[in-house]
Amino acid sequence: MKTIIAACSQNLSGSRASIQTALRTLLAVPWPSQRDIGSALQLLAVLQWVLSFLLLGTVSLLLFIYLLFTSLWLIPVLYLAWIIFDWDTPEKGGRRLPCLRRWTVWKHFRDYFPVKLVKTHDLSPSHNYIIGSHPHGILCVGAFCNFITGSTGFEELFPGIRSFLTTLAGNFRLPVFREYLMSGGLFPVTRRAIGYLLSQKGTGNAVAIVIGGAAESLSCRPGVTTLILKNRKGFVRMALRHGAFLVPSFSFGENDLFRQVVFEEGSWMRSIQWRFQKTMGFAPCLFYGRGLTSCRSRGFLPYARPITTVVGEPVAVPKVENPSRELVDQYHELYIRALLKLFNENKTKYGLSESDELHIL
Repeated sequence: MKTIIAACSQNLSGSRASIQTALRTLLAVPWPSQRDIGSALQLLAVLQWVLSFLLLGTVSLLLFIYLLFTSLWLIPVLYLAWIIFDWDTPEKGGRRLPCLRRWTVWKHFRDYFPVKLVKTHDLSPSHNYIIGSHPHGILCVGAFCNFITGSTGFEELFPGIRSFLTTLAGNFRLPVFREYLMSGGLFPVTRRAIGYLLSQKGTGNAVAIVIGGAAESLSCRPGVTTLILKNRKGFVRMALRHGAFLVPSFSFGENDLFRQVVFEEGSWMRSIQWRFQKTMGFAPCLFYGRGLTSCRSRGFLPYARPITTVVGEPVAVPKVENPSRELVDQYHELYIRALLKLFNENKTKYGLSESDELHIL
């Protein structure tokens, strides 16, 4: 009996010693610093955003189709009925949730790059505006962060101005994804939706349009500043019809977030990209960024490069219900001049050299 008690005592002593050793080892491990925690939160904020925009629409559609062939078929049927009933909402103001604009995660998203908004001129709340956002880049990070989230202080820099951002109309046909986009304040880039924002919401509205669109993303790569703008005049016609002032903006650093495999003009891969873009509305780009675990590995996350979005001087536009082609061309030229002035006055401040030029195709 004494032998058993002694053995148990020895085992307990050994276990206690092992626990104490484990605790000392654990305490000796350096705890994550506040900077490490901040970096992790920034990475997670960017990860959720990238996954949402790249996968949420496709995954939701596949899940929707799958549920139709299960015992839960009633759920997608009822949701489909809701979409039919709610079909025109994206083009009639949507369902913007202001609380999402102030979501703390967007501050971590902003700090990852970081993203900064620079004001050069005041915007009067007594007018409406169409803000041209350049360049498109791969995922329009600068446009999203500045005009959809409140993390860069748009409303503080431009008091009395409400900012909106347009995106592909096809995105609002995808289940669940359409709700996600509308809650954030995104709208279809259609005449009807833009016209509603500029005519039915009073004044003080600024509709941001990434004018180069999907076609411009095909030429996106570091060190290249090429815009698709020369024949993009629909936004000028809309501005004239509603008397909305035109405001150029340029996001310096947008093209540095990813590396893209660029196919030469005339190649069969380039031809496939153009045909896909014309049919589907977006271009299939072959790009890569950093990995999840290391900035030295390759993955689908953007590189941490600073983005500075500079908002330029507004071009005053008269209200003309049926503007002529000559009038549209005139204000289109004025807009391009304002954009070039904005670019040349700020390029050396935000990472470009004096010799860099803005190429407009």
